[in-house]
Amino acid sequence: MRKLCLLAAFISPLACAQVVSVETNSLMRLPNTTSTLQLERLDVADYGTLLIPANVTELTVGELRLGHEARIAIVPAEQALELKVARAELSEGSQITARGAPGTYEKAARAGRNLNLQFKALNAPQLLVDARGGTGAPGFVGLDGGNGEDPGCTYGAAGHGFDGSNGSDGQPGAPGALVRLEVPREFPAELIKVNVAGGNGGPAGVGGKAGKGGKSKGCLVYRADGGKNGKAGADGQPGPVGAAGAVTVQRL
Repeated sequence: MRKLCLLAAFISPLACAQVVSVETNSLMRLPNTTSTLQLERLDVADYGTLLIPANVTELTVGELRLGHEARIAIVPAEQALELKVARAELSEGSQITARGAPGTYEKAARAGRNLNLQFKALNAPQLLVDARGGTGAPGFVGLDGGNGEDPGCTYGAAGHGFDGSNGSDGQPGAPGALVRLEVPREFPAELIKVNVAGGNGGPAGVGGKAGKGGKSKGCLVYRADGGKNGKAGADGQPGPVGAAGAVTVQRL
């Protein structure tokens, strides 16, 4: 029944105050029907995860509680996310993640999502934010060389094996995010841990295997020698690390 009430509330997100709870060891995804959401209270229990979709660009929370190792995970997107929290209580190991997506053979790596985070009141052993760029796409594997033809007893030597083609280089890692933090003046600077490193470069493509030469063959009159094997293709180079993002901290 509570889930039905939440669903009805999200259809008209600003019609009334909302309370969202994520249970222990579970995952909940906010609706993607609107770009702006307002919650009276958000409670993510121990080891729980709240997923914020790519189309949400502004989330306002009256009271935020994150349990032990709880997470707010933000899907990568071109537009920055603005998260405003009036009062936050964060437990050990909890964090906000906005990491970029790793690259694939079809898609390039995505940058960490830019964030504007505001905490008017904050009680936490640490404020952990992970907004690293995604790992670059891997290089393509080289093609294997073809095998040489076996000799016959009525014609010459066996064919040589063909060389494998070289593997391609890995693609660059994506950039880290731009993160702007607004925290209370009394919150210690050494407790703020924000990672905006660029993503690792993609792994190198492996060179193709060498083709085998034709096998030697014994005949009545003579023995046909086998062909030479081809050469294996060279491995590519790992992709370069992506550019680091930047962090700005403002005291309220």
